[in-house]
Amino acid sequence: MSRVQLALRVPDLAASIAFYTRLFGTEPAKLRDGYANFAIAEPPLKLVLVEGTAGDDTRMDHLGVEVDSTEAVVAATARLADAGLATDVESDTTCCYALQDKVWVHGPGQEPWEVYVVKADADSLSKQQGSTCCSSPAGAETGANEPVAASDCC
Repeated sequence: MSRVQLALRVPDLAASIAFYTRLFGTEPAKLRDGYANFAIAEPPLKLVLVEGTAGDDTRMDHLGVEVDSTEAVVAATARLADAGLATDVESDTTCCYALQDKVWVHGPGQEPWEVYVVKADADSLSKQQGSTCCSSPAGAETGANEPVAASDCC
């Protein structure tokens, strides 16, 4: 089974957890410092909430498709490359309190999409430096891959 992921950067994590718990009728599947995720059965959705800056509006952080295996990530990588999309593969990367294999692509508006598998739980929210997800807005515009602070990552 695969499901779409929506990662939001929210200014008030507790209020957002309360809202999405009521909206989808389910508690978070994972709660960590500055982070929560919901594994929603209907509609099939992985909703990720990352604590942002108080006073800011909620914004999209990134999008994704969660798959069941590394083999599915490898197959997606080949399919995306064959379709002419620039791919960036990350293997055994720690992100969002999980060890993952993933491939990144960007849409025409520079929106980051990942196809990923969660391999194990991890103790860290931050992503590896230089990750596709951790590019500054300027990096997205110029194509440069400039790492930003771990707190600015998923």
